[in-house]
Amino acid sequence: MKITIHPGPLSGTLRVPSSKSMTHREIIAAALAEGETEVTGVTWSEDIEATVRILSLLGAHIEKKEEEGSITLSIRGGLKQQEGILHADAGESGSTLRFLIPLGLASGNHVTYTGHGRLSERPLTPYYDMFDRKHISYRTKGGLPLEVWGPLTGGTYELPGDVSSQFFTGLLFALPLSKEDSILRSTTPLESKSYVDMTVDTLSRHGIEIHEKEGGLYEIPGRQRYQKGTFSVEGDYSQAAFWLTAALSGGAITLTGLSDTSLQGDKAIVALLKDMGGHIEKKDGGLTAERSSLHGITMDAENVPDLVPAFAAMASVSEGVTEIIHAGRVRLKECDRLHAMAVELTKLGADIEEKPEGLIIRGRPSLSGGTVSSWNDHRIAMALASITPRLTGPLTIEGAESVKKSYPRFWEDFRKVGGMVVEA
Repeated sequence: MKITIHPGPLSGTLRVPSSKSMTHREIIAAALAEGETEVTGVTWSEDIEATVRILSLLGAHIEKKEEEGSITLSIRGGLKQQEGILHADAGESGSTLRFLIPLGLASGNHVTYTGHGRLSERPLTPYYDMFDRKHISYRTKGGLPLEVWGPLTGGTYELPGDVSSQFFTGLLFALPLSKEDSILRSTTPLESKSYVDMTVDTLSRHGIEIHEKEGGLYEIPGRQRYQKGTFSVEGDYSQAAFWLTAALSGGAITLTGLSDTSLQGDKAIVALLKDMGGHIEKKDGGLTAERSSLHGITMDAENVPDLVPAFAAMASVSEGVTEIIHAGRVRLKECDRLHAMAVELTKLGADIEEKPEGLIIRGRPSLSGGTVSSWNDHRIAMALASITPRLTGPLTIEGAESVKKSYPRFWEDFRKVGGMVVEA
């Protein structure tokens, strides 16, 4: 799908979609609990659908209910061992794949995992190394499909913490179900630790004990049981980033549904944009951002890799120099996001220097219009759209349907705040 946006101010109030990261975690915890759990406030997307699909394959019963635009999932938990080889399609969701591989083992099933897009290129080496050490059987020619079977027992697990925190989350969900106690240790400084903190918090609310020690070490008692209940998913700061950028570019947007006490690492976008001079304040029960004159800063992306596309777009129309550092892992997402943002913003007249681990961006007051590609990446499409108030001509985005991966109603919401969007 191709869309064209005509530049103009964006103003209004929007409810932020539910946190995709938190939704994955709540659904998984519910699927492991005995009895029925309700997860409310869910925003449906292709990634969430992938997690629901595989959990259902492993034995959970999940019913989707939609009333007045709000989605509730009723989940009757319990993984079941089944005959034959199960075929689990993770779509393009790295979270789904990495979270659920250990649960496939914990369920006692023989599972072949498949995926689409760049998912087969995204690293799984920490799991391969773990399989070898723990004598877990697997077959792969590198990437997907990945066939895995064998018991997941307790014990000591060591993983590098500088590849992805998602491997830690997968094991933190599965190891409490083991008959034995376990220790999970990071062999390097644990990057994106805020995502692991979110996992531990979710587990706690579902009755699971995890004892965090210093140095990236987690003690995990075995023979635990997940508790059922009713849980609500908070708004997503990583999606809020695009609207904050849009408002600061030109307009005034109020966002509702965000938690002030959220553990989401991407909550850092508010402080980052304020450091650039952005006018953002709490107002009328929401978070309001207004057009501002911004200046460049240094952004350390080590713990907030998903914020890089929106931040890079904002920096391209801010005064002075912005440097994004420690962002090498951003190259391993749905696309090489560092390269994609450098290429597409340059098409619009931005001054960007690409580095192995980041970007140097020399901001300009405005950029031109033109035609850009989403690289089939939801965050690239939304980031480019967010700075249209600062463009001097129309912006055409090819592959605009990529937003379905995490935020299917993005273009509808864009129109709600006055965006002039034409679909071709």
